[in-house]
Order: sequence, then C-alpha cells, then structure tokens
Amino acid sequence: QVQLVESGGGLVQAGETLRLSCIHSGNYAIRYAVGWFRQPPGKEREFVAAVSGSRGIKEIADSVKGRVTVSSDHSKSTVFLQMSSLKPEDTAVYFCAMREGGVRNRPSDYPDWGQGTQVTVSS
Repeated sequence: QVQLVESGGGLVQAGETLRLSCIHSGNYAIRYAVGWFRQPPGKEREFVAAVSGSRGIKEIADSVKGRVTVSSDHSKSTVFLQMSSLKPEDTAVYFCAMREGGVRNRPSDYPDWGQGTQVTVSS
C-alpha cells in the first residue's frame, strides 16, 4: 500500500510563491508517476501537474502553465509542486497521487492518494 503525505499548504497573499511537498512511501522511483491535483471549494478535482519517475517526463495543466513547476527528489522520495504568482482562484485543497506507469491527467488514472493540503490565497 502506497502512502502519500502532502505538506506546505497554508494562507498566502496573492502574488506570492508556495512550494508543496509530497512524500511517498516505498521505492517506486522507476515505475511511478506522481500527479498533483486540486479541488477548489464546491468544484471538481482538477489536474495541475505530473512527473514520471523513470524519465522525468512532465505535464503541466494549461491553466497554470508558466506559474507552476513540478520536480522530484528520488533520494528523499519526494515530489514538489512550486506555484508562483498565486491568485485567489488557486485556493483549493491540493492532493498528490501516484500511479504505475507514465503521467496522466485524469484523477481516475491514479489509485493512490494523499489526504491533501489546503492552500488559501488572499487578495
């Protein structure tokens, strides 16, 4: 059973930068992909970014492209999501999720999920 734990959320001002971390259990570096998703209040969960473990292939949602970077530190079993120029509409619970294989952008493609971390951006 894969375990994922997100951290780094909080209350920030618009325009600031935030880095979220996702620590995952087990040694899945070769076969996994980790995705970041977010769920704004009252809305569906949506894709933000993903990175594959084996080749470092990345996918970023068009809605955040240019403001978001995703990276991995295999030695720490951690995947990072850095968001800059934050906007109030970035307010959401941010989740990381893991799957075997390559990156995907649908929540249903990821069987394992963390519990999420709240990000609130004030104007």
